[in-house]
Amino acid sequence: MENKFSVSVKASLILVYLVIAAGAIVRMTGSGMGCPDWPKCFGYWIPPTERAQLDWKADHEYRKGQVIILNEELRVANSDFKSSTAFKEEHWDFYTQHDYALFNAYHTWIEYLNRLLGALAGLAVLVMTVLSFWLSKKNTTYPIVSFLILLGMGFQAWLGKTVVDSNLAPYRISLHMGMALLIVLGLIFLRHTAQRNTFSIPTPPFMKVVAALAVLLTIFQIGLGTQVRQFVDLQMNEPAGEWLDPAPLKFYVHRSLSLLVLAVHLILFWMLRKIKSNLRIFNQIIGLIGLEIFTGILMFYMDFPFSSQPLHLILAALLFGAQSYFILQLLSKRQTYDL
Repeated sequence: MENKFSVSVKASLILVYLVIAAGAIVRMTGSGMGCPDWPKCFGYWIPPTERAQLDWKADHEYRKGQVIILNEELRVANSDFKSSTAFKEEHWDFYTQHDYALFNAYHTWIEYLNRLLGALAGLAVLVMTVLSFWLSKKNTTYPIVSFLILLGMGFQAWLGKTVVDSNLAPYRISLHMGMALLIVLGLIFLRHTAQRNTFSIPTPPFMKVVAALAVLLTIFQIGLGTQVRQFVDLQMNEPAGEWLDPAPLKFYVHRSLSLLVLAVHLILFWMLRKIKSNLRIFNQIIGLIGLEIFTGILMFYMDFPFSSQPLHLILAALLFGAQSYFILQLLSKRQTYDL
């Protein structure tokens, strides 16, 4: 049973990261409103593939909640009915959450696949939570943390609805991302706790302080990055070369602080080498920081080339996960192999 639980934790973590990646692609392609309602997509569980499917039709069976686009407005069927030869207002309500009424099959299916991945991740977390209760006698933290993660996934789904209802309000998108990172943290904790193979290394107290500082700096960086991204989101109607012209002060702080983050991690790297500890996870952290800085340079100096923004976000999420695992290694009484 413990092996099954460990596999479910890994599967949940992978799927959550895939959802983060899918969300980044949704933002890159501007597909966030590809499905203007939630949890269905234009009132369908399987969304339409062409605009004609959203036109009103005579002698057609409509189901409650089904959506059409009429006069560039979304209309929602208020009951099950069969249409006659003429459109009747009494069968339809206006969609009041927002006034976005465009259909783009490309955007719709990108957003729909993002939602499917989210549902699959939620199912994986549900399975993980059920399995965790079988191991409650061995480790009481398993069911507690698993259940909190499950609640977090439910809250994240609700946040997704509010993002759509708000027509992609930038601050809600950032909150959505922050919640995703909290879920990653919980899964990383379970991943670390469920590890079996152990070894010990001497960990000077000062190293723990530096490691904690490194994590706090990264979290602060991610927070600044989301604010910069909010600013860029509001500038997207301008030509790409003007998105950061002029750039806000927070951008320059974010850019300069990346060098401090790198410096602190290089100090940690030197301390690990000094005690002859070669943790693979920390080598990955250094590589992720380098790639994060590189994508940041690309965005600023090359006017946000295609895929640079989602890649920057995905790298930040991976860095946060790797750092969380590393700090758990240092703070725990046992150290685990990086499997």
